Amino acid sequence: MATDDRVNNRRGLKNVLIARFSAITDVVLTIPVVYSVCRCYPNINFYLITRQSMIPMFIDAPKNLTLKGVNIKEDYRGIAGARRLLNELCSEHAIDAFVDLQNDSYSHLIRLFCRLKKIPATSINSTIKASKPLIRKNNKVMLPLSSMRARYREAFFRMGLPMHERFKGYFENGVADASVFADITAPKSDDEIWIGIAPFAKHKGKMYPLASMEKVVDDLSQIARVKIFLFGGGDEEQKVLSSWAEKYERVKSLADRLHGFPTELALMNHLDVMVTMDSANMHLATLVKTKVISIWGATHPYCGFKGWHQKEENMIQLPMTCRPCSMFGDKPCLHGDYHCLAAISPQIIIDTVKSFIIRN
Repeated sequence: MATDDRVNNRRGLKNVLIARFSAITDVVLTIPVVYSVCRCYPNINFYLITRQSMIPMFIDAPKNLTLKGVNIKEDYRGIAGARRLLNELCSEHAIDAFVDLQNDSYSHLIRLFCRLKKIPATSINSTIKASKPLIRKNNKVMLPLSSMRARYREAFFRMGLPMHERFKGYFENGVADASVFADITAPKSDDEIWIGIAPFAKHKGKMYPLASMEKVVDDLSQIARVKIFLFGGGDEEQKVLSSWAEKYERVKSLADRLHGFPTELALMNHLDVMVTMDSANMHLATLVKTKVISIWGATHPYCGFKGWHQKEENMIQLPMTCRPCSMFGDKPCLHGDYHCLAAISPQIIIDTVKSFIIRN
């Protein structure tokens, strides 16, 4: 596919608005697609509106991408707020197209006002209907859904902006500057093995039991050359991770204070392997091209949320007929015991990490 926007940009678009608010994982998933479309069309200005807290994730962003932090609930609430937000953006940037990567009631309002202004608008397709056969209790149809990134690409395609992947991961030269995380740890020595562990997830159906994960930390920390970094945030997570760091040698918690996305991403880039749940940290680690071992419970890779270029052989999951029971792991366990996670032996994770370190 040619990359010259004069060939592919048949609508002659100049200023394209993109929207994605929602949870951190949903925003992270936009990055390979948004960066790619920006690089495929260097003469188009792209404006991404998202939550202010998400902007630091967009490191090494393309020059034609402008990030705008928007507080919808406080500054642009409701119908009047959506109209005012669009009017301000159109006045400042002469928006001539809107690609809605959110597709909720609020972004629907922006699309409506775009049409009133004769601005073409498109959105991602909903998976509500398509996901039902996959997550229902009986007679599941175990076929993978379109990935979230594919749905994002399709939205741009419908706007007349087909693309191919131009995202090669964070840090264009492949290696992040170690000085960025110097306040956390010294640079990795040649004989060290760095392992990241991110044991938390938003919903219980996606989180491996902490007592079992502590056994993983305990075992891996006994390897002389290994240094373990624990990723997490929030008061409760900080308490757990700090207690592990105090208890085991060569274990460092990053939850002690807010380091920020650029710092943690730079550190992730220097890891040999990252152990995560089906969570934002899984996606962030894949974007820095660190190998990821992910643990899946109530959700499933077929739901469309695999890490960027993550291999299925590095996904730990049990072949249970009730999986997946939800798209996001937010529904109560049908059996009440979350066996899909509790039955994964810590030794399986330990052995997978050890074999991974040996072969890499």
